[in-house]
Amino acid sequence: MALRIGKISYWHVHAWDYTKQAQQHPDTEIAGVWDEDASRGKEAADKQGVPFYESLDELLASDIDAVIVDAPTRLHRDVIVAAAKAGKHIFTEKVIAPTVSEAREILAAVEASGVKLTVSLPRLNDGYTLKIRELLEQEIVGRITQVRVRLSHNGAIADWLPQHFYSLEDCLGGALIDLGCHPMYLTRLLLGEEPVDVTAQYGYITGKEVEDNAVSVLTTNSGAIGIVEAGFVNSFSPFTVEVHGTEGTLLYGTPEEKLLLRTKRQDGAFADKWNEIPLPDRRESAFDQWVGHIANDTTAEENIRLALDLTALMEASNRSALERRAVRLDELGL
Repeated sequence: MALRIGKISYWHVHAWDYTKQAQQHPDTEIAGVWDEDASRGKEAADKQGVPFYESLDELLASDIDAVIVDAPTRLHRDVIVAAAKAGKHIFTEKVIAPTVSEAREILAAVEASGVKLTVSLPRLNDGYTLKIRELLEQEIVGRITQVRVRLSHNGAIADWLPQHFYSLEDCLGGALIDLGCHPMYLTRLLLGEEPVDVTAQYGYITGKEVEDNAVSVLTTNSGAIGIVEAGFVNSFSPFTVEVHGTEGTLLYGTPEEKLLLRTKRQDGAFADKWNEIPLPDRRESAFDQWVGHIANDTTAEENIRLALDLTALMEASNRSALERRAVRLDELGL
């Protein structure tokens, strides 16, 4: 019997992407919609031929088994905690919540109810990430000294992002908390150790109330540095990953979508020139993993751990940019 999913909001730009994944998966179906914007929600429900619920409580009281959350970031704690208390499994767009305290409330509710939670961190599943992690486990670049990941597009200057993505009240930030989530969780993962503090700088190229140009720097006890870059104001900025170490460097997207390695740890050919490393296929999507966790009664342990770290790094970045100082993560209770 298919997993019956309630769709919570079509606010996010990826809401229809997750709807399609649910429609295409053989074991899931969209069975109802609630949206904080009733007209948008009714339109989405009618398009799919499923009920629209006037209140979130009505949706959660229905015969659905799970929810997909694409509500504004400011609502994540309220809707996810409510879904967990109602015994519904939860798949949510990143970030899990804008602050560590709210994220901990969510995780406590999830644990208490025993439901399965997965956060959409899709680039964890891409072939370049899988291969870079494999090579780093082999200490192919020696001791890591710097990780830099950049993701940027032209949404604010080409005017294709929805206007509500520039609402500080709804989003709790701009380019970094939206697009920058991906380089943030990748940088945190590839550093291989917990950052101790964060320093961020935000730019406002288009004059919106949220940043459209951002850099966040993560420092660690070992001296390794992580650099996270994101923006809505760049026309030809490739997605880029750099991992530098004492013995070598890994590069992806500079600018071609190829993984390059140069290292002293292999034979001379790897030290004398850049070598392209074949990439594996991407593994199953976060959505498919979530369905698997529900079916198999397993827990998305790494996903949840990285999602909590992501929230902490975003909260620290926002504080740093606002207060113009380095913010220690232990200030946030992480």
